[in-house]
Amino acid sequence: MSFASLDLSDFLLRSLEDLGYAEPTPIQAASIPVILSGKDLRAAAQTGSGKTAAFALPIAQKVATAESQARKPRHLILVPTRELAVQVGAALERYAQGAPAPVRVLVAFGGVGYEAQMKAAYAGVDVVVATPGRLIDLVERRSVELDEVELLVLDEADRLLALGFADELNAIIEMLPEKRQNLLFSATFPQHVVSLADSLLEDPERIELEAAAQPVASIAQRAIEVDGNMRTGLLRHLLEVEGWERVLVFVGSKRRAENVTVKLTKNGIKALALHGDMSQDKRQRSLERFKQQKARVLMATDVAARGIDIAGLPCVINYDLPRAAADYVHRIGRTGRAGGEGVAVSFITDDMDAHFRQIEKKNKIEPIARERIAGFEPEAWNPEDPNKGKAPVKGKRPSKKDKLRKLAAGKGRGSGGVKDVSSPWARALRKTKGD
Repeated sequence: MSFASLDLSDFLLRSLEDLGYAEPTPIQAASIPVILSGKDLRAAAQTGSGKTAAFALPIAQKVATAESQARKPRHLILVPTRELAVQVGAALERYAQGAPAPVRVLVAFGGVGYEAQMKAAYAGVDVVVATPGRLIDLVERRSVELDEVELLVLDEADRLLALGFADELNAIIEMLPEKRQNLLFSATFPQHVVSLADSLLEDPERIELEAAAQPVASIAQRAIEVDGNMRTGLLRHLLEVEGWERVLVFVGSKRRAENVTVKLTKNGIKALALHGDMSQDKRQRSLERFKQQKARVLMATDVAARGIDIAGLPCVINYDLPRAAADYVHRIGRTGRAGGEGVAVSFITDDMDAHFRQIEKKNKIEPIARERIAGFEPEAWNPEDPNKGKAPVKGKRPSKKDKLRKLAAGKGRGSGGVKDVSSPWARALRKTKGD
């Protein structure tokens, strides 16, 4: 199948050729015709399978071929992280470079000032790519109005539908016109968010590519048993003997990201940190320097686990295991992208042994052979009984601000207020939260 067979406009075909896109991936081939037809869609496909282009290409076409431009946005893409917002916005602009009419994109996220985003919004935009919290801030400042949105995308929908974003997402949904096209994309749709997802959709197409929630076959997975206090030494050893040019290392806390970065730097290894306590400018600089191979190691919290595309990344290491099993797939999916090969290494301490087995089980991964590296063997290996207790789970993120309660209660200003708190979405949300 070719991109031309998907009824994409000539300007998009030229852009794709310039970008070196030879043919559509399975998720692109399946999704683009559905989106162009105007139907709702819930699509699940492996991390690294090209989901961004699957919705960005038809959106660029819809905007560029519209009869007239409007000041208010007609397309809204919600994402869970700042980095993903930047990436999706950049992809849209790349695809639309040769469009017959400009595709005006506003990328909005927190951690930076409001002025530039508000100025862009006032000038008029066609597509808003935003994190939920910053979008609500802009609505409250009357910089963005959502009453003419015709198409809504939830990218990394499983995370947006989880309770950590529920209050913000509920407030935004209630600001939108009832009649609109809804697109939900994710690598995973856990059972606990399926009812919420379906409540947003009307007679949708469902695309569930085989093994959508599993790592791609081109990723070689390794599991190394090690004492917790030996992990930094093991990391340095692997960097020396394996020769990976770049490594993305996931840790469980901002403090650990900084501490291990300092230790690696002192030992002559160029390393950078990436976590939520950094300003957006610093986060973006770290990511760009890593992409440009100006640093060998990027120590990251899960802020980098979703949607970030680092071309040709050879290796991902789980210094700390993710708390949620689904996040394992997202993390290691930063390597082995677009058909390439990659390695994913997980450090297994005795207190995380049972948790890793749960990760394997929930992601339907065949048990990974355990390794021990000479000089870093655990001194006392005493795994917890897997039949006792439960694996760590993601904590519930608190509501963003009191203004969300105000919005959810229908007291927003102008077009930003809640229209119908008895909507199917609101009812499904209350049911999920146990109200």
